[in-house]
Amino acid sequence: MRARPSPAAEAHGQSPPAPANKASTRSRGKLHEQRALRFLAGKGLKLVRANFHCRAGEVDLIMRDRQGCVVFVEVRYRASGHYGGALETIGPVKQRRLRLAANLFLNTKNWQNQPCRFDVVAITGGGPGQADRLEWIRDAF
Repeated sequence: MRARPSPAAEAHGQSPPAPANKASTRSRGKLHEQRALRFLAGKGLKLVRANFHCRAGEVDLIMRDRQGCVVFVEVRYRASGHYGGALETIGPVKQRRLRLAANLFLNTKNWQNQPCRFDVVAITGGGPGQADRLEWIRDAF
């Protein structure tokens, strides 16, 4: 149930505070992005930029592999695989937005001619007493 603003706040056009779970969802997302970053760094990728925001959207991680390829990484987490895994949440609309954001990033760096790819790090919760499953999909789309 959503909290209603106090009568005084309602009179001044103020909305109720954001639900606490919204902030915790963001902080959990950052933790999973950091986990993905550590994993990819362990595989030899170097961070170029985290959380690139632009009018087209956001790219979670931008990295370079050992061959110099620019790697745009989308990190997805699902608490469980009961309703589909994390990878299934990246549909055609999200892919298009990531491509647009990547193109804008490449233009800002004057890297239009650099090889690039889109990877996904999908993390699916394992449930009580079980480890999460982290899956790295290179060239996901």
